[in-house]
Amino acid sequence: MQVKTSLKISHVSWGKIQVVGLGDGWDFKLWPGGGRYWDWNETGTHHAPGIQLSDVEELLENGARTVVLSCGMNHRLQICPETIAFLKRRGVEYHVGETQEAVTLYNLFVDEERKVGGLFHSTC
Repeated sequence: MQVKTSLKISHVSWGKIQVVGLGDGWDFKLWPGGGRYWDWNETGTHHAPGIQLSDVEELLENGARTVVLSCGMNHRLQICPETIAFLKRRGVEYHVGETQEAVTLYNLFVDEERKVGGLFHSTC
């Protein structure tokens, strides 16, 4: 049986994230075995009220058992209370942090071969 590993983030700076196997972009959704550009318009995500439940559901549907949520470089991206409540109800380990801290933690979990997913915002 092949184990799906999460894709590593090779670089993050203001307005740019590089993901091994996916290339460059502003914002990404990553999960075990893949990921894609994170288009906030799909779910109506805005800085406030923040990360939507549907953004996180996609990570879990793709096999994530640990979730890392970035709040942007200046902590401007919030997380909807419903999203946190959902993760707690499902017993999902989750971590929230500034983008560069979130990337460091996410890559650590990838190195540990955890089934990790994440939402990464590269600006404010």
